[in-house]
Amino acid sequence: MAFSVVIPARFQSSRLPGKPLLDLGGLSMLQRVYQQACKSDASQVYIATDHGDILHHAKEFCEQVIMTRQDHPTGTDRLQEVAQYLSLADDHIMVNVQGDEPFIPPSLINQVASNLQYQSHASIATLAEAIDDIEQVFDANAVKIVRNDANMAMYFSRAPLPWDRKWNQVDAKQAQKNVYLRHIGLYAYRVGFLHRYVSWPQTNYENIECLEQLRALHFGEGIHVDLAPEGIPAGIDTPEDLMRVRASLNAAVLDS
Repeated sequence: MAFSVVIPARFQSSRLPGKPLLDLGGLSMLQRVYQQACKSDASQVYIATDHGDILHHAKEFCEQVIMTRQDHPTGTDRLQEVAQYLSLADDHIMVNVQGDEPFIPPSLINQVASNLQYQSHASIATLAEAIDDIEQVFDANAVKIVRNDANMAMYFSRAPLPWDRKWNQVDAKQAQKNVYLRHIGLYAYRVGFLHRYVSWPQTNYENIECLEQLRALHFGEGIHVDLAPEGIPAGIDTPEDLMRVRASLNAAVLDS
């Protein structure tokens, strides 16, 4: 199975400007993501950025860095520009590895690519994991998923989903039964879907939740959601996340 990985790397971030360039134990966040992606079975790994500083930095360790426009509303839109620039076939599979997941297991990259290959009715494949910390159910940074019996996404939300009308009885037992699933922001797409995606306007739900995958659901595209067989460290979205990861890396150095 042939597939490519693209790592979108934006400079602008409301909470962590210049996030791809932040130092994590002597390596930038972007370089750590790239190293993990290169351990997957991808035939090619690209970095797509909209900023000169990131372009210059990425070229120090990656031969395939593509400069994209700055006005893309989402990472998916940025991937479509890359697919078009590379003239990839409509049935080619591209995996979007987000630039703030420096410890993403390469096996998960392979998993979403393989899942999409064998799910002909889906345009996108992604992953989820059971929430075992009930506080995450109410955490807007933890995106929840509801899926049907065919493992196809019904909705994604930052709100508690599903909402238990007896809210005070929501507990860890329900989480352990896979009632609550946290989305892992890793996507595989068929290139033909990407070309359709950018032709659609952004939707109300997409803008309200700030979740680009809701545009695909709105226009009737299928999203396959599989459970990740192994845990994945949380991404870095906030200054608190950054402090946590740096402390963990420092502790690992001291223990070695």
